[in-house]
Amino acid sequence: MRIAPGITAVTPLDFVHYPISHSLLTMVVWGVVLAVLHHVRTKARTALGVLLVAVVASHWLLDFVTHRPDLLLHPYGDRFYGLGLWSSVKKTVLVEGTMFAGAVALYAWATRARDRVGLWGLVSLVAFLLLIYAGNLFGPPPPSVAAIAWVGHAGWLLVAWGFWLDAHREPRRIAS
Repeated sequence: MRIAPGITAVTPLDFVHYPISHSLLTMVVWGVVLAVLHHVRTKARTALGVLLVAVVASHWLLDFVTHRPDLLLHPYGDRFYGLGLWSSVKKTVLVEGTMFAGAVALYAWATRARDRVGLWGLVSLVAFLLLIYAGNLFGPPPPSVAAIAWVGHAGWLLVAWGFWLDAHREPRRIAS
């Protein structure tokens, strides 16, 4: 990637070449790898494996909606795809905000806090993610590609935060 302020209204990042992580075929392959690892670990049924493949591959579909044409169908392709939602800040906030709110609402509905950590951990994580989102939308471009890489690796701290939070929540019992 390179930093190119103005390349879209939402992000200054120009995704130049990333076929292994962001082509449709490789996303399906990554999904299959995850499904196989999950099956080996849990011996879970095939239907869950198919769902895992679909969830991982959906990343490409979501990127297809937001990115300008810079996505490949397979790593060796020469045609690029993307609908370019990022050309409009208002439309991006509407679409991404709706998806984020829906995901948070679904998680909050499907789980319940076991303790105060389960409640305030969710509230604080959502608030922090919204703060990061606002900073990405309205803040200055990143100072360097290396800074983006460091922040990207630090993103694993958010995954750890999510696991910690989830340990303080439990599935909500739904009356049948």
